[in-house]
Amino acid sequence: MDLDGYGEQQGDPGMKDAVRQLSLVKGKHRYLFRYRPGNEADVIGAFASLASDGGSEFDWFDAAVLSYQMGRRLEIELDELRN
Repeated sequence: MDLDGYGEQQGDPGMKDAVRQLSLVKGKHRYLFRYRPGNEADVIGAFASLASDGGSEFDWFDAAVLSYQMGRRLEIELDELRN
């Protein structure tokens, strides 16, 4: 499993049109999740849907890793706002 481009952000983080991106490369599959700030719960829901799909190679470990990475990115952004 290889994480590729986690937390890449396109656009200014203060702008409402900012787009965040998470990607996961696993074997021959590449999973790409793009979302706007504030839609993190929807992305986590997509992780859960993929992980519960028996036909997908995306599993619960992948969902947990990407969820953790998303949380860390949010934590870093909050720390930057405090400083």
